[in-house]
Amino acid sequence: MLSPLRVLLTAMKLPQTRHCSGFVSRMRYVNRLKEDDASCVAALQNGLIFLFHRLSPLLQRTEKGTFRPAALISSDVQSILERLGSDGSLLKESVLIGCTEQNQAQFCLDVGELDQAAVEEECEGNFVDLRKSFFLLTGAEAPLVAKGQALLRWHQTSRFCSATGQPTQRNQAGSQRVCSSGGTVYYPKMSPVVIVLVSDGKRCLLGRQSSFPRGMYSALAGFCDMGESLEETLCREVAEEVGLEVQSISYSSSQNWPFPHSSLMLGCHASVSPAHTQLKVDRAELEDARWFSLEEITSALQVKTPPRRGDPPVLWLPPKHAIANRLITEWTERQRGRRATSKL
Repeated sequence: MLSPLRVLLTAMKLPQTRHCSGFVSRMRYVNRLKEDDASCVAALQNGLIFLFHRLSPLLQRTEKGTFRPAALISSDVQSILERLGSDGSLLKESVLIGCTEQNQAQFCLDVGELDQAAVEEECEGNFVDLRKSFFLLTGAEAPLVAKGQALLRWHQTSRFCSATGQPTQRNQAGSQRVCSSGGTVYYPKMSPVVIVLVSDGKRCLLGRQSSFPRGMYSALAGFCDMGESLEETLCREVAEEVGLEVQSISYSSSQNWPFPHSSLMLGCHASVSPAHTQLKVDRAELEDARWFSLEEITSALQVKTPPRRGDPPVLWLPPKHAIANRLITEWTERQRGRRATSKL
């Protein structure tokens, strides 16, 4: 009875027992800040602030030439705001997004009301569109700025109650808003989206929308309709977009994704019959969809940065920390494993 459990725990890559107490402590600390305004105000005084300007995160270049989100001490941010003519109340608009391993609270703040160039000069960084920043940040940093942007956007678009039309008031952490009239409590919401890598056993299917950068292809994706299960959404989307009927489905993993707003991406693999692979692409949904061989995908995975304007066209994929990239990488590893096994 213990063997399957042991395998499951290994697959999930859970932290070692000696680290669990630290993780539990951090989660309970963050939860306390969400529930206690006074504790959150105190944590803000010594917290780290990630700045945004009209939802674009502030990035700084490191000594190695890479980029990272600028994590500024709360007191330094307060000084910067004062030098740029903002009153002290703006800092209170910061939204809690987590805490470090040392239990230092992390917040995000949008300073879109201030001059962008002036803030960049003060902070020695640049505000970068979130989509572009995803190609500049590491896997550990990207989710942090994605969460920050999603929460800031939610607050900007949820200032009034949908039932009464009256203003809503946020708590100090920014984890909820309450209607000032009816008392209805609103929480940040995510839209479920299925993203699927379809395979016919030897090739995988990728598509692109017209809005994608030139040469970029990704796994198929679509929003769940009301009342649908994950499986139903997946089968419907594949049928609608490329005219294929799915035979089997396996779940991979999930990821929060801030585009177009805040989405919960549910990543899956799906297979279709090798005898029925003729594509009928819905041009209203996709600009193009094609089957790609293992060799083509392996080459595309080596492209680390988007091609520059004027470069010859090349197939490239979503950034490494995107769930689409994870699905493609998983498929590639499985295909290599099968080839190696067949040669034995």
